[in-house]
Amino acid sequence: MNPKKPRDKRELCYPFIFETSLKCDFEIATDELCCQVGAVLSHFAPDADIAPMLADLAALQRLIYNLNGSVRGKLGIFEADLEWLKARYDHYNEASRGSVTGFVLPQGPQPIPTLHLCRCGSKKVVRLLVRLEESGVAFDPILYRFANLLANFFFVLTVYLKQRWQVPEVPYVSINY
Repeated sequence: MNPKKPRDKRELCYPFIFETSLKCDFEIATDELCCQVGAVLSHFAPDADIAPMLADLAALQRLIYNLNGSVRGKLGIFEADLEWLKARYDHYNEASRGSVTGFVLPQGPQPIPTLHLCRCGSKKVVRLLVRLEESGVAFDPILYRFANLLANFFFVLTVYLKQRWQVPEVPYVSINY
């Protein structure tokens, strides 16, 4: 079946929803990631103590949507964005004293599990970039760098919050590797 674009715009959720290109899948994955960051933000009441973290997450929502359009449209992720996110990563990593060096189970009070979903969502975005490139779609390699950094940032933020809230990490030791 090859669905046709409906005439009634109320029956169309996204202009590219019926295309078979992975570009649409990438855009939906980045949209989902941005929504997950919004879910994280919904767990916090305004608090001067965590205002910088909330501002970082709000800034990330805009950057994720810039990432969203960077495959189909003009590049929206720049070296300055990478440098900013690296600085925020370093800030939270230093604040948690780099305490996690191995695998941990993705658990804890909200919004920590949602941050772990953001981490996984970022990995899915990286994988879609791999598939896009494999299918012949050209894009700036900065997108790989940014999406990988996003995954690592969300992990560091879970560690930071768990330390701040005195929630112990539960290590995971693989029996497979």
